[in-house]
Amino acid sequence: MAETDPSSFASAADHLTQHLWLRCRVDFGSRALRGTAALTVRAERDGLRCLILDTKDLQIHKVAVNGQEAKFALGQRHSFKGTPLEITLPFELRRGQDVIVETSFETSPKSSALQWLTPEQTSGKKHPFLFSQCQAIHCRAILPCQDTPSVKLTYYAEVSVPNELVALMSANRDGEMPDPEDCNRKIYRFSQKVPIPCYLIALVVGALESRQIGPRTLVWAEKELVDKSAYEFAETEAMLKTAEDLAGPYVWGQYDLLVLPPSFPYGGMENPCLTFVTPTLLAGDRSLSNVIAHEISHSWTGNLVTNKTWEHFWLNEGHTVYLERRIGGRLFGEQFRHFQALGGWRELQNTINTLGDTSPFTNLIPKLNEVDPDVAYSPVPYEKGFALLFHLEQLLGGPDVFIGFLKAYIQQFAYKSAVTEEWKKFLYSYFKDKVDVLNKVDWNAWMHTPGMPPVKPTYDMTLSNACVALSQRWTKAKESDLCSFSSADLKELSSHQLIEFLALLLLEAPLPVSRVKRMQEVYNFNAVNNSEIRFRWLRLCIQAKWEEAIPLALKMATEQGRMKFTRPLFRDLYNFEKSRDQAVSSFMQHRVRMHPVAAMLVAKDLKVGQEQTV
Repeated sequence: MAETDPSSFASAADHLTQHLWLRCRVDFGSRALRGTAALTVRAERDGLRCLILDTKDLQIHKVAVNGQEAKFALGQRHSFKGTPLEITLPFELRRGQDVIVETSFETSPKSSALQWLTPEQTSGKKHPFLFSQCQAIHCRAILPCQDTPSVKLTYYAEVSVPNELVALMSANRDGEMPDPEDCNRKIYRFSQKVPIPCYLIALVVGALESRQIGPRTLVWAEKELVDKSAYEFAETEAMLKTAEDLAGPYVWGQYDLLVLPPSFPYGGMENPCLTFVTPTLLAGDRSLSNVIAHEISHSWTGNLVTNKTWEHFWLNEGHTVYLERRIGGRLFGEQFRHFQALGGWRELQNTINTLGDTSPFTNLIPKLNEVDPDVAYSPVPYEKGFALLFHLEQLLGGPDVFIGFLKAYIQQFAYKSAVTEEWKKFLYSYFKDKVDVLNKVDWNAWMHTPGMPPVKPTYDMTLSNACVALSQRWTKAKESDLCSFSSADLKELSSHQLIEFLALLLLEAPLPVSRVKRMQEVYNFNAVNNSEIRFRWLRLCIQAKWEEAIPLALKMATEQGRMKFTRPLFRDLYNFEKSRDQAVSSFMQHRVRMHPVAAMLVAKDLKVGQEQTV
């Protein structure tokens, strides 16, 4: 029996979507997308008379099947899964028969998949902006679909937007033309010929410009950021070539990057042909480009081979982190790969400290019955997943041997979706001469037990030792030792090592306030703009209860919306009695400008009811 997806109403056992033809109009005035979605659907059993699709906050005006009007009904609304759309077919389908199901739909201004920005929220301040974020289960808030990663489809789209704006999608661009119905608008066309799950359908509309940074790469951004972005991501082609060498041919054609406004809630999103990234990566020194290596790696693990349900999210993310770090190892040396891997282990420790080591969300494979995948989201599938693969690499013969397995796994499951059991079966068949080694792995502890993994892999400590030594000096320092610190301490450290130094301090008990004050005097971290350094430094200050840092932490929590930064900063501010009320009132004030998913999760963190407003 195929594994059912607890996060979707649409049964993949009854019918499978093959293709989407989307025509829609972007209306900034009413903050809505209006249009038609024509799904080519194949019956998976005989006698099929009813189809169920996922929707969320959509108006459905009409449904036609092969051109014949069909009866439809919206079922009962579920808190986060939305509302099932039940379509009664005008005729019976036999197994293998295709039909075209066309729905006329309109999105809600409060669609959880879309963020509509006013001109003031953009860099240019002149034009509005729209972007989508469908992962994990928000495509249903744009159009009726089988919103499960177990179903893959190709798509073609025509999108009407105002003349002065540009539309881009997670597809290859297929030209543009004037809108025959409105001379103030134009229609952009897109074609995605590689089958993808619905969560990878993406749309952005704004005053965008592009710069070519490689033979298959344009970087897109508002004009105020486009040159800075082109500089920051200049290593993209080198990363793509390295990824192809490690994982096999890149099948998507174009690999473009899009830098979004600051409210984008993730570091990056691997939308095919068009990776979305946060402007918090623009450090000015290319030091945060590992996020680009991560999103590039998703072109194989995630986009080509996909987790069948969100319970197996680690298959997407663990393998992608593994590939990302292999790319880093090729470009910057094996010691750097180990350094990043150890940083990931500390990130996992930090996450498990926050969630609690008995939290079911710290299982590699969590159960998601009646659990919103956005609420379960954390670094666990990334870093626990990576740790398992890194451990297996060390058990099975090293990096060169293990990349052979990864390449074969990608080849075996390309264009398909998989669950952990299928991955494990393939692992055993690939390493059939090492079954005795594999049988020593405590699979149950790795996969189904909360907390830290049962085994810690071995790490080369060369680049970490300096970070450990300096962090130990600070944690052990007495008041009389504080004058021994100076700016020279950081002279030999890279920005990656500074991040690690601060991350190590965050794993310890909070420092006395005198220590963070002295640290500011000698290192002047307040002046650092690198977002990863600044984030950890401000957390350290708030946890040390340094009141002077409160306005700086509030500023960082609200001036960008990347949840990796915003949620922990707000949580720390909430846990410090001196800043609790300010944290809540600041959130209330900024809530309307936040991405809907980020706002929902920060509200939970701050124990603020959804009904409360400013």
